[in-house]
Amino acid sequence: DTELNTLCTPFGDVVSAKVITDHFSGQTKGFGFVEMSSRPEGHKVMEGLNGTEVSHRKLICNEAKPQKKKGARRR
Repeated sequence: DTELNTLCTPFGDVVSAKVITDHFSGQTKGFGFVEMSSRPEGHKVMEGLNGTEVSHRKLICNEAKPQKKKGARRR
């Protein structure tokens, strides 16, 4: 979380940064979420970091999509 926050700070104010980890092993799942204080700052992060390499892994930066509501299934 700290490394992700540090990566994004040059682009603006980081509200939150969270690397997602496996509940059982504690290993990272290879993705995370960053919330910036404004949409333009979020776009700066995506433009500035997309395609860069960190810890031998290429970053792919996208805007998160809202989760779809899971409704009752019809039969």
